[in-house]
Amino acid sequence: MPRRVRVLDVFHWAVMLLGLIQSGALGARKFRGGRNPQPRRALPSAHYRDRAETTESFSLDFTAVEENMDNFMTQVKNLAQSLYPCSAQKLDYDMKLHFLENTSVTCNDGTPAGYYLKESKGSRRWLIFLEGGWYCFNKENCNSRYETMRRLMSSSNWPQTKTGTGILSSLPEENPHWWNANMVFIPYCSSDVWSGATPKTDQNDYAFMGSLIIKEVVKDLLTKGLDNAKILLLAGSSAGGTGVLLNVDSVSELLEELGHTNIQVRGLSDSGWFLDNKQYRCTDCVDTINCAPTEVIKRGIKYWAGVVPERCRQAYEGKEWNCFFGYKVYPTIKRPVFIVQWLFDEAQLTVDNIHLTGQPVQEGQWRYIQNLGTELRNTLKDVPAMFAPACLSHEFITRNYWTDVQVKGTSLPRALHCWDRSLQENSRNNKSPPKGCPVHLIDSCPWPHCNPTCPTIRDQSTGQEMNVIQFLMHMGFDVQKMAHQQGMDPSKLLGMLSSGS
Repeated sequence: MPRRVRVLDVFHWAVMLLGLIQSGALGARKFRGGRNPQPRRALPSAHYRDRAETTESFSLDFTAVEENMDNFMTQVKNLAQSLYPCSAQKLDYDMKLHFLENTSVTCNDGTPAGYYLKESKGSRRWLIFLEGGWYCFNKENCNSRYETMRRLMSSSNWPQTKTGTGILSSLPEENPHWWNANMVFIPYCSSDVWSGATPKTDQNDYAFMGSLIIKEVVKDLLTKGLDNAKILLLAGSSAGGTGVLLNVDSVSELLEELGHTNIQVRGLSDSGWFLDNKQYRCTDCVDTINCAPTEVIKRGIKYWAGVVPERCRQAYEGKEWNCFFGYKVYPTIKRPVFIVQWLFDEAQLTVDNIHLTGQPVQEGQWRYIQNLGTELRNTLKDVPAMFAPACLSHEFITRNYWTDVQVKGTSLPRALHCWDRSLQENSRNNKSPPKGCPVHLIDSCPWPHCNPTCPTIRDQSTGQEMNVIQFLMHMGFDVQKMAHQQGMDPSKLLGMLSSGS
């Protein structure tokens, strides 16, 4: 009986809330689950309000209320917060800093590692994000990194709070599918692509404990509600994206070892699918920027005492550095992973010694850039869940424009929603992805920014925005020559470029 009374109380509160909304006390926006909010509409006149006839509607999930009271309460509270942004009580969207309970797991300089957390009471979905930020692979360039980028090696100056953006945002309009999840941001302070397991000692100037930091964060979160989770999405960008590929299976195995077998662990790797290709121009391996990808990982994995997934280690025994490259480690991963990758990744071009300094690129560089897109397509063709726009950029899922870029008419949040649905339905009845729900999305056009929804391009020397044609000409693209090769009129080619055809 008390349970039934509580349900009625909640319904009473919900009705009162919606009554306030209709009376004009709140500025209303229409929501349906986690989808994008619709444009504002005027509230109905008093005459229609009196007759309880309104053009405004609000969709709440009333199914199985008694079985999931906390989730229903969360829906009502979050609806109220979303509709009433100017409340007297300031809404707190920030993630708060927590240091690890296990103080022996540290950043490079021995300061305690930690994480930022924004809890969403009642939600059984958790998103753990691994920050990116390159790496260092010997004492000299680690010393230099410590002097110039100490935040990526030490927690001594971390702020107490952090505001999530993109997929870490708690605003439905910025994050339509994951806004109500428990958000966790793990700062990158191990410089080891989240792979190391070595403490700082008298012999080791720096600790490299990236893989241990992830595990300790997971253990801490189990005492803060993760033990009741249904889904854990391990996400990351750049070095954090590679970190997802290296750690998603071990996170799942850790939870299983601790008895939490019902938590479904998945991965979301953004801008971490690097290629071990030959550089455009070979240089000595002096620093992170100029060192070839294979060489820097070969040196780094020794310096960090890096740990790779067991199945990949067995596949490349004695050459474990191969496991840092997406197309090599991916086939060995058991858990579902969604890959997000710009076809013309700026970090990949940088380590390949294509430096876009504001001057038009040479013809050989232009060909190299186009070949990079082709090579990436080839390595991604057998990945079932992925989003690969033909844009020149780096990192994506925490950008505020992450909802705007589309591949074949589908945005990344929409593709991730489809992926979630397909995993849920497959776990129930082993069916294929829902119809009309694409999850394998890759651009087929051959040059950077041939996709008209790519992020805005700016001239590096002037800061001015450029359209696609200006950008391609700036990159050394010869419209006349390309039109001749394609057997078409230059003006027609320009029209196709402008429209993104």
